[in-house]
Amino acid sequence: MRSLSVNVKGRVQGVYFRISTKEKADELGLKGFVRNEKDGSVYVEVEGEENMLVKMLEWLKIGPTNANVTALDTQEQSIKGFTSFLIKRQ
Repeated sequence: MRSLSVNVKGRVQGVYFRISTKEKADELGLKGFVRNEKDGSVYVEVEGEENMLVKMLEWLKIGPTNANVTALDTQEQSIKGFTSFLIKRQ
């Protein structure tokens, strides 16, 4: 079990990025949250098994249709014990 924070940069707001991220996290059995940031990026905190986190990071590099991801800033963090995956408002 690992926990990551990820800041996704590029054209990632207004393209259903948060909803698509939640769908992908639910599909992979991951917990955490996603939210839009004021600077136009999307911030994700995600916890789960290593192999599922790798799949999520691969997906975040591309995102949903119409997104244009230019960078991922990923940091390891302590486990927070999320119980579901939520879409948070700013």
